[in-house]
Amino acid sequence: MKTDVIVVSSRGRQMAVALNQVDKVAAYKELTNRSALHLRLLTEEMMGLMRSITGETEGRFWIEDQDGVYELHLAVTTNMDSGKRDRLLSAASSGKNESAKGLMGRIRDFFDRSADEDVASLSSPLILPGAYDRSSTPALDWEWSMVRYEEALTHCVEENQDGAVQAWDELEKSVVAHVADDVKVSIRGRTVELTILKQLD
Repeated sequence: MKTDVIVVSSRGRQMAVALNQVDKVAAYKELTNRSALHLRLLTEEMMGLMRSITGETEGRFWIEDQDGVYELHLAVTTNMDSGKRDRLLSAASSGKNESAKGLMGRIRDFFDRSADEDVASLSSPLILPGAYDRSSTPALDWEWSMVRYEEALTHCVEENQDGAVQAWDELEKSVVAHVADDVKVSIRGRTVELTILKQLD
């Protein structure tokens, strides 16, 4: 099953509609209260990420499910180049984006920055050997997976690499990391898509 696609805005438009759609899916699929809560919580985190994207941006949100695995999708076509982003951030009192903390904040960085920069050069602990792939899937340029990231990060912690413990602490504190089975970020041209996967009863 795939739900209708809802266009949400980084300024909050239609986010209530998206959350309402989640509740309808949970009721239609007769999910347990716990499963319905998990689905809504993950959607709220996704909408929080959407709100934190730099500038006025729209994204497409929908839900798919098959064999009890639910996928929350948020696809954003980026229109932010380096100049635009720098001008927006310079208007902030600190001159930088303070919300780029934690797992979802760092994922948000990809939505802000990936359209005009090489993913592998982004200054983020999310970039670890084995955590992302230049994809062989047709039309898919790049994909990051939380499961691969956790595996790579475990190795980095064991090797006492700089920043690894801090990145592990961020992962441990992430609501999404504790609730979701996997989180994937993929890039196709100027479209960045976040997919959160969760097996539910």
